[in-house]
Amino acid sequence: MANTKTAGTKSGKATSASSTSRSGSATAEKSKSKSTSGSGQASGNTQLEKYFHDALKDIYWAEKHLTKALPKMQKAATTDELKSAIEEHIVQTQEHVSRVEQIFELMGKKAQAKKCEAMEGLVKEGESIVEETEDGSMTRDVGIIMAAQKVEHYEIATYGGLVQLAKTMGLDEAAGILNQTLEEEKQTDAGLTEIAENNINWEAEQEDSEESEKK
Repeated sequence: MANTKTAGTKSGKATSASSTSRSGSATAEKSKSKSTSGSGQASGNTQLEKYFHDALKDIYWAEKHLTKALPKMQKAATTDELKSAIEEHIVQTQEHVSRVEQIFELMGKKAQAKKCEAMEGLVKEGESIVEETEDGSMTRDVGIIMAAQKVEHYEIATYGGLVQLAKTMGLDEAAGILNQTLEEEKQTDAGLTEIAENNINWEAEQEDSEESEKK
């Protein structure tokens, strides 16, 4: 009987050890899977990953569209200060296009653009402001700054969301690249506010007063 009990005890230990081994193996496999996802490509099979890819196409189109729209805004601007700020952002936007292409590459996807209705609308609004304001006026610069900041706010919202989604999917390198662009968009927005508050808004108000006096 003693031998039987001992054998039973040994058998139980062996079963427990086998179960622990299988559990450890499964845990290691999960850890390996997470590690692979974080260092490179997401699988691209989940609904979230497909949405992220689609949003990337959207902002890719938006950034490329801006590289064509910004030079027109720069040409229409009145002050050298605003012209310089837009010129700087044109260079940044070209870099933003390259960064989005980097993200596509990290995901193992071909860089593709999908028409961004929101950006198209914002750019058209900016063009309308230029048409409706007087050439060489400070009021035109006020309008251009407001139009440009609407664009910046859209981009800040988009890049902010993409950064968080990339982190959620374990795409840490992509999140870092997207965050770099996000911070630059925030800086551009703050710079435009500073230009407006320094003198342009006040001088535009004086223009209105001068026009009233002439009448």
